[in-house]
Amino acid sequence: MDRKVFSIDGKELRTITLEDSVFAREISDGSIYNAIKNELANKRVGTASTLTRSEVRGTTAKPWRQKGTGRARAGRRRSPVWVGGSVVFGPKPRDYSYSLPKKVKQLAMKSILTLKAQDENTFRIVEDFTVDTGKTKDFKAILKALVNDDKTVVVLKDDDKLIRQAGRNLPNVRFLSYNRLSAHTLFYGKNVLMLEGAVSKLNEFYGV
Repeated sequence: MDRKVFSIDGKELRTITLEDSVFAREISDGSIYNAIKNELANKRVGTASTLTRSEVRGTTAKPWRQKGTGRARAGRRRSPVWVGGSVVFGPKPRDYSYSLPKKVKQLAMKSILTLKAQDENTFRIVEDFTVDTGKTKDFKAILKALVNDDKTVVVLKDDDKLIRQAGRNLPNVRFLSYNRLSAHTLFYGKNVLMLEGAVSKLNEFYGV
């Protein structure tokens, strides 16, 4: 599959070949779901904690005598039915993270890349560039010529610190390296702006 390569001014320069095994394969909805679920689970801190009966501070004395008061029987003020008492089956600190098979992750990334590549208006390939000044206004001018103001994911061929510095103040822009893609970020990005060098490396990285 061939796609156009644009300059930073938004002009067509040439075409580049996208590997069909990466950008035009059968979409696996299940792998996308599992990859996104795995990423979100691995980000959970898991520090929520509640107190059991044995952990609540307070006296163990009986609030009132068992009979003769006209009130319901009560054993301890730590009981879950009392205000300030314990919590039944409440959360405790735990690790929510789990590992996902490598092949499932790769299949998810290929499926998402295929989904994004289907729309030429939101999936743009741009010539390799950097922002020498590291200024946000210079990077914003490049984005304006290529995509709209929706959530944009920029896929880099390497860890370009100047581009990341120029775009870190833009709330709708996220950066990903070709070898460290995020299924959640890529899937929910309205626009995908991919550097030409990143396309070549993705063809090799995920290609057959």
